[in-house]
Amino acid sequence: MGALGSVIAVVFGIFWTVSAASMGAPISFSIFGVLFVIVGIVQVVYNFKNAAGKKRYSAFDIVDGEDEPDPLNQRFGGQPPEAGDTSGPEGPLRYCPYCGAKLGDSYTFCGHCGKRLPDVQEEDHP
Repeated sequence: MGALGSVIAVVFGIFWTVSAASMGAPISFSIFGVLFVIVGIVQVVYNFKNAAGKKRYSAFDIVDGEDEPDPLNQRFGGQPPEAGDTSGPEGPLRYCPYCGAKLGDSYTFCGHCGKRLPDVQEEDHP
């Protein structure tokens, strides 16, 4: 949405500058349009770099970047998802919901991130 607003600002700035210059308005009116064009171009560059960068800025992050990684980085960043069967000889494997580390059946805390794990026994027995 930010990139679209930036493109609209650039188009408006060009329209404003041409209109102000053709009407014979003072130079300050034309400079106002040029300012819109410059701000719009800066915003387009910023939004493109933010959308294509590895560590994107988000004003509405609800978790820490270490707790929950960016899904686009997981998909396009180079770490392939783990494939394979989730059941082993001792039964189904458990994973930490916070960091994704493999867990044993009797673990209460994650050995990787140290967070308390949700109680799975309640989910297994309805």
